[in-house]
Amino acid sequence: MTLDRPSSYGASDIKVLPGLEAVRRRPGMYIGTTGPRGLHHLVWEVVDNSVDEAMAGWADNIDVVLEADGSCRVSDDGRGIPVLRHAQTRKSALTTVLTTLHAGGKFEEGAYTVSGGLHGVGISVVNALAARFVAEVERDGFRWSQSFERGKPSGPLVKGRPSRKTGTTITFWPDPEVFTDTVDFKYATVAQRLRELAFLNRGLRVRLTDKRNGSRAETFRYKGGLRDFILHLNSRREALHGRILYLEDEAPEAELQVALQWTNSFNENLISFANNINTHEGGTHEEGFRTALTKAVNEFARSKNLLKDKDPNLTGEDVREGLTAVVSVKVRNPQFEGQTKTKLGNTEIRSYVQKSLNRMLPEWLERYSPDARRIVEKARQAQHAREAARKARDVIRRKSLLASSRLPGKLVDCSSGDPEIAELFIVEGDSAAGPAKNGRDSKFQAVLPIRGKILNVEKARLAKALHNKEIQALITAIGTGIGEDFEIGKARYHKVILLTDADVDGAHIRTLLLTFFFRHMRPLIEAGYVYVAVPPLYRVKVGRGVRYLADDAALSAFKETHPKARPTRFKGLGEMNDSELGETALHPESRTLVQVDMADATAADHVFSTLMGGDVAARKEFIQQNAGDVRFLDI
Repeated sequence: MTLDRPSSYGASDIKVLPGLEAVRRRPGMYIGTTGPRGLHHLVWEVVDNSVDEAMAGWADNIDVVLEADGSCRVSDDGRGIPVLRHAQTRKSALTTVLTTLHAGGKFEEGAYTVSGGLHGVGISVVNALAARFVAEVERDGFRWSQSFERGKPSGPLVKGRPSRKTGTTITFWPDPEVFTDTVDFKYATVAQRLRELAFLNRGLRVRLTDKRNGSRAETFRYKGGLRDFILHLNSRREALHGRILYLEDEAPEAELQVALQWTNSFNENLISFANNINTHEGGTHEEGFRTALTKAVNEFARSKNLLKDKDPNLTGEDVREGLTAVVSVKVRNPQFEGQTKTKLGNTEIRSYVQKSLNRMLPEWLERYSPDARRIVEKARQAQHAREAARKARDVIRRKSLLASSRLPGKLVDCSSGDPEIAELFIVEGDSAAGPAKNGRDSKFQAVLPIRGKILNVEKARLAKALHNKEIQALITAIGTGIGEDFEIGKARYHKVILLTDADVDGAHIRTLLLTFFFRHMRPLIEAGYVYVAVPPLYRVKVGRGVRYLADDAALSAFKETHPKARPTRFKGLGEMNDSELGETALHPESRTLVQVDMADATAADHVFSTLMGGDVAARKEFIQQNAGDVRFLDI
């Protein structure tokens, strides 16, 4: 194909987009996506400004209201955004902040010692992507207000009645021209983030009110800070020791808070933050923590003769089995790396965290020796299990795809050798495998049937999981290895798609698979390679055509306009013929896929622990609370 060459390229061809027009032209560059995640990012940008005021010592209360008209209102009792005339722009400081990218008080020393706002895109981007935006400020003895539409002032800054208070209130209506999927804020998503911020900022009161479809409200305030965070995270687990290990340190360059507690779980749950930002990609603060923790536990074990001279040291993986930990640092000049800007890169923080914990951890372990001994015993058990898992991995490693004809679910591979376009469908049972094999495009789509429900890895160590034939088949087909051997570059497919029945049993199998990937192949999710197919539950004839409906909610909506419709309910994927399954679940142009991501690992860990753990009462409570929300059946 030959592209037409432009007729000219001169100074007149250089376009300068005024104000915030660039944001509206390419919103994905500033908030990542215009889907639900990007929509909620607008809330985080506004709330983070209020939290920065709290971290600076000027605010004690933050109120977030999801209004009935679809807007979100965020208020704080901080100092209030400055309103006087800005010397450089010759506009009010408020107008400047709200209409200019990279304008704010966090680029110079003095206004904020520590800020989380620098990682984001600024409140001006929220203004740009809002159909309507209203700022109200109390400071300098008066109440001030200004309104905007799609990033442009719709009126001047107005000086209102006198006020002795200080603070900022931002109200915005997301623009449906930008957020075409949805403009509805999800209460659970907002509540999770606000709860997290309250844990991280001890004593800060954060209140969430939802005025849509009735009214509900929650207040988050935790005097125990990270200790309360650990109690929340471990509420569905059995603690190995009752005393929560809490350490804090402060230096000119940074502040450190660490809270940890071991449980009888087999999984590690380490959550880290830098300036209140969830660094789910890790970073130097996590590296310093891991190094110091492994060193301290090994030294304690040696000093108490819990490890003999002939015994090898415990690895970091051994020490962290069953550990729930929160590591939070406050850094003056954070350097974020990674695609999503959620990996801390400050090299000096690694050294700072490691030195601080090298001093404090041994003191705690010695002071609470009985707890420390239980921790060491747990790590020794993990060490033995790790060796068993290594032997099991060696067995899997020796199996090639050519020699795997005995796998319980035979892989029907695609002809393409390009992982970037290759897709692996993990289907439920042989009955579904038939139409999936026949309805697929064999050039790039592979099918791996699994029989029944795989092992619940939430209740089993990796060594036991690796003896499960279905799990062996998954590992071998995907090609990345597992645990210490995992290499994302060896993935044979960049789309691993879970295709199960659209019923409760299918949802259970889907959850078991997601639990396995989340616990033991998490980089596969982090790379964006895991998807869930959403096959229809109903088929209904409309004239000479056929409509497919995803679930009961879709059926109810359809019947409002087609009251005489007589739908047919699919009992399973095996009931579909080749063309039906191909059209609704396989063909890229007509199927519905949901990408599984790590945007909220804390909430995911909590849900997996609740649904797949051993606390029956907690699981029953969760199901009762969410029985009416069919979204939980999808992912």
